[in-house]
Amino acid sequence: MPALKIAFHTPLNRFGDGAISGDRRMARQLVALLGRLGHAVEIVPAERSFMREPDEGLLAANQAAAQEVVERLADIWQDPAARPHLFFTYHCHYRAPDLIGPALAERFDLPYVLAEDSDAPKRFDGPWAPAAALARAAILRADLHFCMTPRDREGLAKLVSDADRLVDLLPFLLAEGEIPARTGAAPAAGEPVRLIVVAMMRKGTKENSYFALARVLARIADRPWTLTLIGDGTQRAEIEAVFAGFAPERLRWLGRRSHAEIQAELAAHDLFVWPGLNEAYGLVYLEAQAAGLPVAALDSGGVPAMVEPGRTALLVPGHDEAALAGAIATLIDEPGRRLRMGAAARIFAREERNGEAACAILGQALEAAMRCHRAQGCEAGR
Repeated sequence: MPALKIAFHTPLNRFGDGAISGDRRMARQLVALLGRLGHAVEIVPAERSFMREPDEGLLAANQAAAQEVVERLADIWQDPAARPHLFFTYHCHYRAPDLIGPALAERFDLPYVLAEDSDAPKRFDGPWAPAAALARAAILRADLHFCMTPRDREGLAKLVSDADRLVDLLPFLLAEGEIPARTGAAPAAGEPVRLIVVAMMRKGTKENSYFALARVLARIADRPWTLTLIGDGTQRAEIEAVFAGFAPERLRWLGRRSHAEIQAELAAHDLFVWPGLNEAYGLVYLEAQAAGLPVAALDSGGVPAMVEPGRTALLVPGHDEAALAGAIATLIDEPGRRLRMGAAARIFAREERNGEAACAILGQALEAAMRCHRAQGCEAGR
């Protein structure tokens, strides 16, 4: 396929804003893969459209700001040499609808591609309805959807009748330099197993998972373990409070750390524990596995797409905290199993989810989308 000029938009968080999160890293990774395929990517210069709570005033302001971007780019794109061949949006859902891509794709007859988009039927009855309708309109306009979890595909299949427009693109991990391997032998009998969690400390699903983890570990307080917590945010005080019942020497609060420091810490631990309640998917699961750590988590949200249950991770039914405590206890009590799973996890993350398969899927799907769009244009006499 000839090299394309691609306009790339991220409604959830502005691309390159310097903040740390899994979705920002995935956006960078997608841009990197598009570059590997020989395409030229231009980032759409727009602020994010994310809303933490439903807010008609903020939604109206976001729409006005988006329209300014649309008109500014439309003016530039009047020159065919400056116009992209395709518009690619990463993330589109009721909290962060794409307010730019559909308008420009329609105005300039561009193929419109979405990755990690999701519909929210339950939000059409209540204050989120206007934003949910905007997200759905974008979803219906898209020529192609990259589904990053089975849950996303299942939801989109109810709206998108043409199955060829739904393409599975499992989350992947592009190494940013050499990934440190897990260091040292397993703890000797009776010595604590080193557990670690890496997650932002914010309201909502992250806070709820921290609270769940505290309850889970309280069930196995008799086992030998220590826990390192990496992350910071507005809810840190509340999260520290729910762990207050544990002996201080069992916990290490490291706060925010650089990516290199996080990788080094992962390699110095034995087991990654993060419940993942309603997690979109969580790239940190792949990072932990790349370091050689097995995972213990809930079968919730997109977490199953990030591990190989039974091979690299023990997943238990969502919300079953007793079962999660049992899974962690099993991996504490059985060092041989923990080490075998850790070795398998390293292979899984580094060799099976290193981006090569994703690059091939991305290239083939974009080529098909361009070909289909051109065919439709010919049929319509464009």
